[in-house]
Amino acid sequence: MDPAPNDPRPELRPAAGPLRGVRVVELSGLGPGPYAGMLLAELGADVLRIDRPGGGTALLPADAELLHRSRPCAAVDLKRPEGRDLVLRLLAGADVLVEGLRPGVTERLGLGPDDALARNPRLVYARMTGWGQSGPRAAEAGHDINYLGLTGALHAIGPADRPVPPLNMGADFGGGSLFLVVGVLAALLERATSGRGQVVDAAMVDGASSLITMIQGMFAAGAWSDRREANLLDGGAPFYTTYACADGGHVAVGAIEPQFHARLLEGLGLTGRLDGAQNDVARWPEHRAALAAVFATRTRDEWTAHFAGTDACVTPVLGLAEAPRDPHLAARGSYVEIDGVAQPGTAPRFSRTPGAVRGGPRRPGQDTRAALTAWGIDADEVARLLDAGVLAESRASR
Repeated sequence: MDPAPNDPRPELRPAAGPLRGVRVVELSGLGPGPYAGMLLAELGADVLRIDRPGGGTALLPADAELLHRSRPCAAVDLKRPEGRDLVLRLLAGADVLVEGLRPGVTERLGLGPDDALARNPRLVYARMTGWGQSGPRAAEAGHDINYLGLTGALHAIGPADRPVPPLNMGADFGGGSLFLVVGVLAALLERATSGRGQVVDAAMVDGASSLITMIQGMFAAGAWSDRREANLLDGGAPFYTTYACADGGHVAVGAIEPQFHARLLEGLGLTGRLDGAQNDVARWPEHRAALAAVFATRTRDEWTAHFAGTDACVTPVLGLAEAPRDPHLAARGSYVEIDGVAQPGTAPRFSRTPGAVRGGPRRPGQDTRAALTAWGIDADEVARLLDAGVLAESRASR
């Protein structure tokens, strides 16, 4: 397709990666669902995002929504019978459906698992919600902080006086998106043997609970206190926390193992002063005060240079604008620049079939004509449905 008039962004690059040939229909939503669609697209899947005409609820301007990168978007009115039937036809030729709507929504639209699997018994129907498809809270609204709160994870994070949400990484993206993608890959692998699709129910509360398995095990063994900032990994230990530097910046210290802790004390000139203090919880306040006093004498970047190449496990705490310029991340190409915006690249990496960011965010309806015809819908039918308002195009793609 020729570039849309007045649209300066290039077309999406061809799919590449280990999932090349896998076809995915994504019913657009917020946050975790689009992130899962983005991951699958950048692993090589042919992902078609279905959005509402005019776009749905948006947190950012369409051009800034990085989670909408790497795959085309068609705008389809799913409340119209013709729109529902069109999506069912797309699903007949798809391998995966990804949806992150509330329980029962796709059923009411006529796009639930029974409808979809009747059209395509090999389909992997992947659905993601916060509370899951069943249970007393299944129909309630919620966000990452709520799901973490119920699992015990939020209680364990933050300073002693109050829990602090870890952005929305724990339940939304960690417990939701990543577990959904794991479920999709596992179901595709199983289908190669059985020939049958199935429903993947990825609940953020389930995934978040799974993520704290190690901590639950430590708690059960008496090796973890149910108080914040009192344990090995929650900022309680003076050798696993952050320290302020002379310029107001911070360093992150993770010197857990004895040999790394020894390197830390050596680098700070504290060798001999804290003998036997590492695992003596009663001496942790003394230990912390000693480290804090030394770290406060130099700037963050001075400490970064001082500990470079050692095993003291000291790194700078970088800001969002600084991270893409870090020498290690730059050497690995961990960040890429798309349409002038620095952003995380693809992960993980593959030796033979590398994935890639295929392009920047696509507006709702930007690729309606080209994407639907590429999926086998006749161009004349697309034109007719556009005229009828069942489909829509973004202004720049008309």
